[in-house]
Amino acid sequence: MSKKNIKTNAMRILERKKIPYEIKTYEVDEQDLSGVHAAAMMGVDPKGLFKTLVLHGEKTGYLVACIPVDDNIDLKKLARVSKNKKVEMIPMKDLLAITGYIRGGCSPVGMKKEFPTFIHESILEQEKIGVSAGQRGLQMIVKPSDLIAATGASVENVVVE
Repeated sequence: MSKKNIKTNAMRILERKKIPYEIKTYEVDEQDLSGVHAAAMMGVDPKGLFKTLVLHGEKTGYLVACIPVDDNIDLKKLARVSKNKKVEMIPMKDLLAITGYIRGGCSPVGMKKEFPTFIHESILEQEKIGVSAGQRGLQMIVKPSDLIAATGASVENVVVE
């Protein structure tokens, strides 16, 4: 079955919510699962491709941040906007159990549970953005407003300047 015929949970949720999306595929390099590599393989600007990070706050528990693939999360800013004193990345070995997704294929849409989600404000500068469709090598291209609506996200400044 080609990647074009795959339906992931994230795609089914967007369809159920009547949110239009396109699918873009790229060759996965097991040695380089970075979003910057994915952007290069797809021929897109890294500012228009967002990675999904899963963190834990000492007050709120698990939370999700979506930021451009070439940016770094600012833990202090994220802690402040998420009403935590401190947030930290979850151990990679826990990602699948918590979200249902693996590294390089973690989508902000369709995790096992809904977690508070924070998307970096630069999303508002984009016409369309890409996020993982829930599988390595598969990106969903959506309008920023649709991703914000689908995830119930807050739009905040959460990257290192």
